[in-house]
Order: sequence, then structure tokens, then C-alpha cells
Amino acid sequence: MTALYLSPLVFIFLIILFRYFVGLKNSPRELWILFATKLIEFTAFSASNLSFALYLSADCGLSDMEAGSFIGFWSVGMTLLSILVGSIVDAIGIKNTLRIGTLFLLLGRIILPLSNQFFIIIVLGFFPLAIGNALLGPVLSVGIKRYTRQESMALGFGLFYTLMNVGWALGGFLFDRIRSTLGEHSFYTILPGVEISTYQIIFLICFVLTIPSIILVGLMKEEESNSESKKLKISILSSEIHNVYRKTINIAKNVFREKEFWIYLLLLGSLVFVRLTFYHFNYTSPKYGIRVLGEGARIGNLFGVLNPVMIIFLVPLFSELTKKIKSYSLLITGSLFSSLSILTIMIPGNFYSNWIDSDFGRWILIEWLDIQNPSQYELVFSLLIMIFFFTIGEAIWSPRLMQFSTEIAPVGKEGSYIALSYLPYFLGKILAGPISGYLLTRYTPEGQSSYPEHFMVWVWVGLIALLSPLLLFLLKPLFLSLNRGVES
Repeated sequence: MTALYLSPLVFIFLIILFRYFVGLKNSPRELWILFATKLIEFTAFSASNLSFALYLSADCGLSDMEAGSFIGFWSVGMTLLSILVGSIVDAIGIKNTLRIGTLFLLLGRIILPLSNQFFIIIVLGFFPLAIGNALLGPVLSVGIKRYTRQESMALGFGLFYTLMNVGWALGGFLFDRIRSTLGEHSFYTILPGVEISTYQIIFLICFVLTIPSIILVGLMKEEESNSESKKLKISILSSEIHNVYRKTINIAKNVFREKEFWIYLLLLGSLVFVRLTFYHFNYTSPKYGIRVLGEGARIGNLFGVLNPVMIIFLVPLFSELTKKIKSYSLLITGSLFSSLSILTIMIPGNFYSNWIDSDFGRWILIEWLDIQNPSQYELVFSLLIMIFFFTIGEAIWSPRLMQFSTEIAPVGKEGSYIALSYLPYFLGKILAGPISGYLLTRYTPEGQSSYPEHFMVWVWVGLIALLSPLLLFLLKPLFLSLNRGVES
């Protein structure tokens, strides 16, 4: 049964990859190394993200509110670091940025499996992870623009989005597989006197996954100079760090003087509300799913695999169908569709009875998600439908936004534009973490046998997301005035 449903998808996926490879076959080796390292990183990042809130509560003793607030402020800190260090990509180049960022990720990912002492994991675990993620955030988008030609750039971004979602899906699968194999709250001895939990084993595997990245980065060639900066043969840890800092500040200052950048920033600020739904998929859904569906529930498949797998197939399709439609119209339509989809959680579960009773429905519930309790079928199907329609909306607006983001950036300032675009998230994530903790505490508190109002968690997430299409619609005249080589 599984082969019957998955074989066509695998075949189509191979065709999609072949199309990208043919279109990018003349690209330099560095582009493929960049893609390989980011596929590894997306896999590790996905599995880690799904584990963070669970680890902080189960292993470190934090409450829902404390864990949610910590993750929220950690995300804010990571966003702030992205803003501060983003122009370093323009100053020291892609290879050096990749090397330094990966080393920080290796440090953070080896500390979390070895300690549950809060001070230690903050200083030596989460802080290096934030630096590493901040440094690597804009690298791929900058690399695609620099390592592709104008006619192949769209294919580069298409392959990036495909591989990103492959990584997210692999991370969700890894998260579920380790938990189902080892148990939700088990402990294992890896060295004499060293006992680690299931969630720490996930972090340890993510550390091992990151090791090949540092080797691949070493195979990259140094970059040629560009119009904004001469080639800088320096390290961020070298004695010439002051020169890098000065150049970074100068680039950032110039960007802040550009009117187009502020319009672009306002656009991204409007989309923050719907984009924060991904935050809840990563940090709210693991606790929500385990409490509502039980320990061992395949939350990774439900929230971490379905969405990216659908994106892999929908993005090329929608990109072709909508290539003549203006970007701004797609941003409004897609974000509205995604926002409204969250509110489908309010539809009574018995509405899906016919689908649940079908062969396909039983395959999803029993074989793929391993739901053993028939009383949970309606709830699980409601969540599936919610994610299904959210992903359709995402496939409409998200890829167009990514390409728009790099197209408006001047040559030599790509890293600055992309990094500074995180500013709206800086404000959004300040509230997202505590909201996540509050929703879990209010509607799915730990220790109860049933949660009659659990759906309200997603109702509030959906209502907040609806602010995005509303703001985009109201501010449309301003955004249409932005005409800098891109279609409005």
C-alpha cells in the first residue's frame, strides 16, 4: 500500500531534480557544494527545532511559559545577530562565512547532548547555535545570485527551495524515528558516567550530520572581488577584525539610506504574522501533539514532513501556473489562503468521515502516522487538512517573496539586504515565544487526560496570521511604487 502511494511521488521528484540539474549544469562547483551543505544544515536544524521545547521542559525543568519565552527570546537574539553580522558575507565572502558559521554550529551541537545545566547550555550551546545560524542565514541566497547567471537564477532559487524542504522533511522524519525507537523519555549511557536523554541523542546525531559540512566548505574556491569590496583574505578571528567591522558598518549605513530598502522592510513586516505560523509548527506543535495525541505520536510526520514534501511538488507547479501574475497579488492571495486554512481546525471532525473511512485515509492514519486510537482519527485528519491548505497558500506566496528579496538588492549588498530583512522578525518573535507558552498552558496544560479546548491554540495562531493579508491589502499603493528592476 505504501509503495502504491509513494512511487509516483518519488518518480515526479526525480524529474523535478533532473530539470534543475540540467538547467544549472554549467554552474560552478561552489554552487553544488553550497547546496550540499545547506541540505545537511536544514536536516539538522529541522530535527533540533522540533526537539528544543521538549528538551527544555523534560530535561532542563522549564515550564511551558519559561520554555516558550526562552525559545522566543533566543530566536529574537538569533535575528538580532543576523542583522548585525549579515553584511559580513559581503565583507569576507561566502567560503569564510560558511566555515566560521559551521564551526559555531558544531560547538553548540556537541554541548547540548552533554549537559542539561541551564547556564552551560545557554553560554556554550544555544549562543553558538545562534551565531552559527545567523552567519549562515543569508549565505545561500547570496551564493545563488553570485554563482548563477541571470537566466538560470530562477532555477537556482527553485532548487534551493526544493532542497530546503527535503531537509525539513528529513529532519521531521529523523525526529519521529529516534523518538519511536528509543522512547519519548528514555535515557541511555553513551560513555561511562555519561547518560543522555532521547532529545539529547537527537542533538548528538545533528552534530554528527554537521561534520561533513566543514569538509565540503574546505573544497570551495576563494571568491573573486566584486564592485563593492575587494577580496579580503582575512578571518573574523584575525588581527584585522577591525577592518571587517568598519566595512560591515559602512555597507549597513548605506543600505539604511535607501528608500527602497524601507519599503521592502515594510513588506516583510506585513508578512511576519503569517510567517510566524512556522514558528508554532516548530515550537508549539511538538508539545501540543504529544499532549493531545499521546507520547510517541508522530508529530514530525504531521507537522514537519507533510508541509515540506507538499512544497517540493507544489512550488514548481504554481511557479509555472502563476509566472505571469504580479508578485504582489500572489503575496496577498497566498497569505490569505494560508491564514484562513489555520481556522479550518474549527470544522467538526465528522465532516471528514468519508475520507477517514477510505483506503487512502486509513493508510495516512494507520500506516503513515501510526494512530492506534480510532477516537483520534477525526482530530488528526482535521490537523492534516489544516496543514494541507496552509501549504497550498505557502506555495503561492513564499517562493515569490524569496526571489523578490534578492532581486531588489544591489550588487555587493545582497547579504546586507537579506540580513537586515530580519528586522521585522525581531519584533514578532519577542511576542511569539510567550504566546506559544501561554497557549500551551491555557489550552493544553501538562498532566491532564483531555483537552476539550485544544483547537483554540490554532484558532489564535490563525487570527494572528490574518493580519498579514489585511496589511498587504491596505498598503498595496505603497508597495506598487517600488519598481527597482522587479515586477510589483
